[in-house]
Amino acid sequence: MPYKTKFIPKNTTKYIGDPNKILCRSLWERKFCKFLDENKNIIRWSFETLRIPYQSPVDKELHFYIPDFIVEKKNKEGKVDTLIVEIKPEKQTKSPTAGKRKSKRSLINENITYAINIKKWDAAKEFCKTHNWKFVILTEKELFGGKEPEEPENE
Repeated sequence: MPYKTKFIPKNTTKYIGDPNKILCRSLWERKFCKFLDENKNIIRWSFETLRIPYQSPVDKELHFYIPDFIVEKKNKEGKVDTLIVEIKPEKQTKSPTAGKRKSKRSLINENITYAINIKKWDAAKEFCKTHNWKFVILTEKELFGGKEPEEPENE
């Protein structure tokens, strides 16, 4: 069963939207929410509030990509940078490869998912270019130094 947990920020004035409606789908998203909430350089942030159109490489139809986070942060010069942040396992950010135990069907599904992700991320990069924002994908390496997170303590 997928991991889902509600996150309630302590600094609700930094959150854009209803702070009672943050539903994290992974420990990784939860950890990042906590980082955003507690970091003094984060001015404002939101979770799953933006819809970016993209054309699916599978059905050629128009779909919408909903990135995980929008973050406004102070940079080293004291100015504000706006970022779109996607949280993904590193293996989903690379082209799939055949493995000894991987079925043909599994490899096909991974390639479809990867192709869709690339289209989503290209659309996000174009959106960011137009708005002078930055697009960032964070993996377990950036979030945890490559280690799996532990269950959060009750907050």
